[in-house]
Amino acid sequence: MVASAVAGGVGMLRAVWGYRGFIWGSVKREFQSRYRNSMLGAAWTVLNPLAMIVVYTVIFSQVMKAKLPGVDNDFAYSIYLCAGVLSWGLFAEITGRAQNVFLEHANLIKKINFPRICLPVIVVLNASMNFAIIFGLFLAFLVLSGNFPGMNALALIPVLAIQIVFSIGLGIVIGVLNVFFRDVGQFFAVLLQFWFWFTPVVYTAAILPKAVQPFVAMNPMTPLIGAYQDILVHGLWPNWDSLLFPLLTGLVLCVFGMRLFRKRAGEIVDEL
Repeated sequence: MVASAVAGGVGMLRAVWGYRGFIWGSVKREFQSRYRNSMLGAAWTVLNPLAMIVVYTVIFSQVMKAKLPGVDNDFAYSIYLCAGVLSWGLFAEITGRAQNVFLEHANLIKKINFPRICLPVIVVLNASMNFAIIFGLFLAFLVLSGNFPGMNALALIPVLAIQIVFSIGLGIVIGVLNVFFRDVGQFFAVLLQFWFWFTPVVYTAAILPKAVQPFVAMNPMTPLIGAYQDILVHGLWPNWDSLLFPLLTGLVLCVFGMRLFRKRAGEIVDEL
């Protein structure tokens, strides 16, 4: 079974590489269409996140004087909040778009023969491009304000990779189910709102009642968001052991999602 999964993974990678032109063209077209007929064009990709970072920084650090317990830094809570909100935004964008990826590309799936794995890859690349722009501005702010975590920032790369694996694995499963049961997409949109507040993004887990903390710890997004915050706020290396749970969960979801898609591929075309 393991050998079969490995062989299937290698086959998918070859298929993706073979259609890299199609993937890149799709990503480029979507990026360009987003700002078509806009006077400022792609500048909005910088202006929107820049405005958010400035607002969070000014409101929480200067106006509200919000501080993290035990951290003597006026910008600490603003950094904590931005780290959580930006990384959560990537998760929400990947899962939110993946749940509709087969529905949105119904005509393409019916008319053109291509590896369907390309569609989730396009979702990840588009979301990652947006995230890179926003997060790059955030890191520039950390440098300018003297709060850049130094070499520990390299730990962001594996943390980001784990988050993407978990996000797209969940997104593929929901995307396949949403083709057959359209309520799945509606339910997940509602669940995502509760999930956000069940994750220590705008608050610290330490302020929660003792009885609730174990349940929050079971949330796979908790160690991921916490890893970003540890790196960017405290300048620490993340707790790698805690990231095994979202990594393994993501890998299981990816394997299950692709098996589910391959098994139901014919029915998906009929349903579309």
